[in-house]
Amino acid sequence: MTTTHTGGAPRPTAGALRLVEARTTAPKTVDITAYAGAVAAHCPYLAPSVERGLTGWTVYEAIGDAEAVGAEVFHAGVQAAEWVRPLVRRRHGLFACENVVLLAADDDAMTWPHWALKNLYGPVGLMIGKFREGEEDTDRDGVPIPPPPVTFMPVRAAIRSHDPRFLSATPELADAVAHADDDGRDVFADVPQDSQDSQDWKDVKRWAQRLLPKR
Repeated sequence: MTTTHTGGAPRPTAGALRLVEARTTAPKTVDITAYAGAVAAHCPYLAPSVERGLTGWTVYEAIGDAEAVGAEVFHAGVQAAEWVRPLVRRRHGLFACENVVLLAADDDAMTWPHWALKNLYGPVGLMIGKFREGEEDTDRDGVPIPPPPVTFMPVRAAIRSHDPRFLSATPELADAVAHADDDGRDVFADVPQDSQDSQDWKDVKRWAQRLLPKR
């Protein structure tokens, strides 16, 4: 597998994720069509996104240990986020959504990558989600949402007038999303580095751990 720097140069990773299916708008290796159609009733942006070919899916299989998988999930998320960023300001850009599908992954494989990505990309106007296979949930009206057939992490443009309410447990992040502006910044610029790699997962995870809400 390869991921990309924010500058676009490819980088090798440790091989803890096997690429099952490269980015596509109609995946063949996972049955996502019926699920997406059912979820569209709960999300007004999904159907227009799919109709315009702006919903992408990249499918991976976890084949390494938990820490290595987490590192590569993070880099896959960075790749998805950097794909979405330039699309947001284009016509229909608010419908752009990239999904990182994780097969055979531990339940916690997305936990730290998801938290780090939320804090890196929220201030530039992206929302990062996480859905586990079979997870039961309801929408804001209490209506059950169909459980996902696979574990996946969506990366999409933030709707600043609505999305902060999903971040009520993290008010600073909610405020950052509400006032987000993508000025083209390097989102890793403020991450303290022990390595020479600005996207080193150990450095990013250590930084993200410091951002956990105080109880």
